[in-house]
Amino acid sequence: MNLIDTGNELPLMESFYTLQGEGFHKGLATFFIRIGGCDIGCHWCDVKESWDPKIHPSTNIDEIVNKAKSHSKVAVITGGEPLMWPMGPLTKKLQDSGISTHLETSGAYPLSGQWNWICLSPKKNKLPNREFYNFADELKIIVYNKSDFSFAKLESKKVKKECKLFLQPEWSVRKKISPFLVDFVLKNPEWRASLQTHKYLDIP
Repeated sequence: MNLIDTGNELPLMESFYTLQGEGFHKGLATFFIRIGGCDIGCHWCDVKESWDPKIHPSTNIDEIVNKAKSHSKVAVITGGEPLMWPMGPLTKKLQDSGISTHLETSGAYPLSGQWNWICLSPKKNKLPNREFYNFADELKIIVYNKSDFSFAKLESKKVKKECKLFLQPEWSVRKKISPFLVDFVLKNPEWRASLQTHKYLDIP
């Protein structure tokens, strides 16, 4: 068994210190860890270069954690789909270093790792495992067309009542879809609007 299979190395696409741009923790200084590998295949994905894990270097998690420690007390593990890989070793070392671990996932793979916050972003073409609806602290639905509002309502019925609900316009259609999103939230105030503020601020 190699180090990637055990989670002691991961196909690291990039890591960087910036502001969380989306969802519940928007505006929070955060260290992002983007793991390569995803087979969900969203046609509107803005990081398609993350899909193929083979093009991203196998990186020891000690290197990742040491870099995170020099920047922030919060780390977001995202992708790609990070749960394609065992997250236990990385999240334990981050938490042992006093770093809060936040996950961004489609939920399509089994949960691994130790998490302080889980953002579940379901995709129609590969729905989450049932366990995620109980674990999600935040449900974030990307809205590309009007049918996504119906999908959002269905998904919101599956999560725990404490889960925060967010709708986010897909960036390429934001001008077209935003008026519908605003109208939906006004009529369904249990939801909140999420914007990709990092793109408006022109930061990573």
